[in-house]
Amino acid sequence: MVKARRSNDWGFPRWRGYGSSREATTVRLCDRYGCEEPGNCPAPKSPNSPDRWYFCQRHAAEYNQKWDYFEGLSKEEAAERAANEERDNAGYAEASHYGWAGSGDGSRTADEMRALELLELEADADFDAVKRAWRAKAKEVHPDVKPGDADAAQQFQAFQVAYEVLRQAEERREWKG
Repeated sequence: MVKARRSNDWGFPRWRGYGSSREATTVRLCDRYGCEEPGNCPAPKSPNSPDRWYFCQRHAAEYNQKWDYFEGLSKEEAAERAANEERDNAGYAEASHYGWAGSGDGSRTADEMRALELLELEADADFDAVKRAWRAKAKEVHPDVKPGDADAAQQFQAFQVAYEVLRQAEERREWKG
């Protein structure tokens, strides 16, 4: 007669290793026709409906592209709501360097995106590309190159501010522990 063996989990399933079960895992595919990516981003099928589409990240971004958070609000109400959102979420900015996100995936602020646009760079540009673009632009409109040109001086100031915004953002992203 074979003796019963004792289990190693002692009645605590969490002690087993993750993924230790041998059953097949069900993966929901993206609801967009023909897409084979995992559909892990829920999106409402219609307003005020509990039904959801499940898209991959690319198709969820496409689905939400034209959605306006401030639709139907006056300019003052939209500004107030934006300020409230900014205030409520300010605590998360303190720990932003712990995130998994990198540049170009929504982790840049609106100011950073405007600065990149001014320097004619893509959203996922690294800081070395920012330096190169800033130097090239600044050399074209530097007050020593174009003395007495008020428009060039104003452009130079704008490039300086854009570089400073991106430099400070890069410093915040680097963890100094």
